Amino acid sequence: MSDLQSIKKRIQSIGDTRKITNAMYLISSAKMRKAKADLDRTRPYFEAMRTEIKRIFRSGELPENRFLYPLDENEKVTGTYACLLITGDKGLAGSYNYNVIKRAYELVEAGNDIKWYVVGEYGRHYFAQHGIPIEQSFLYTAQNPTMHRAREICDILLEGYYAGTFKKIYVAYTDMKGMVDEAQVTRLIPFHRSQFATSAGEKPVVNPFEYAPSPSAVLRSIMPGYISGFIYSALVDSFCSEQHARMVAMKAANDSAEELMSRLQVEYNRLRQAAITQEITEIAAGARARGQQGD
Repeated sequence: MSDLQSIKKRIQSIGDTRKITNAMYLISSAKMRKAKADLDRTRPYFEAMRTEIKRIFRSGELPENRFLYPLDENEKVTGTYACLLITGDKGLAGSYNYNVIKRAYELVEAGNDIKWYVVGEYGRHYFAQHGIPIEQSFLYTAQNPTMHRAREICDILLEGYYAGTFKKIYVAYTDMKGMVDEAQVTRLIPFHRSQFATSAGEKPVVNPFEYAPSPSAVLRSIMPGYISGFIYSALVDSFCSEQHARMVAMKAANDSAEELMSRLQVEYNRLRQAAITQEITEIAAGARARGQQGD
């Protein structure tokens, strides 16, 4: 009987846990849809900005600019680099946080001197546990990416870039391509001019525009907005990827719970049937004993 009671309690416990994991799955699904909708509403603005940057490059003047590699792209840009690392605030998302930290740390393994800027509670704890200094930690939650926060991050990073504290800025984040989460490290600035080249199948940018006071001045003016947009996109992509990874993890937990409960239910039924059979056998034996005594 004790085995029956313990199995019954375990089935109930697993059922309660499954309710929690299923609720987390539904919450992550709703958050991901909302974040993707927010990104889709802002994406056209930044795509238009990218188009205008392409138009500037076709203005007849290839402007020298601090945001771009030198015209001689063989010239190396060396020195200290900054890396904005975007992680989540929570676990229970599979290998989401571990993968992006591992990719970001490839910059150090390549021999670069990195100043770390971290978004997300998980990243802060990881760096603290491993004794890795952080240049600045953005304490607001990674769960609610906004354009305002992206601009704040952009201003801080550009301040160090303008001051010459570092020569390049990288962003380590997770991009959800289709239904696959891919951790990646992207060089934010300086840009290669080839990043704004017209790709195959893309509608070419026509150019009879005049830029005042100059194409270089216009480019310097719009680049911070473009960079803010990239950071916002990275924040939202990371948030969507985290929710998707949590959905996958919670679905796996639900499936495991279903399988375990099914096995336990079979075991419970087997033990219960054995107990009933034993009781019937004992009753039948007792009845036969009484009958023999009566004879």
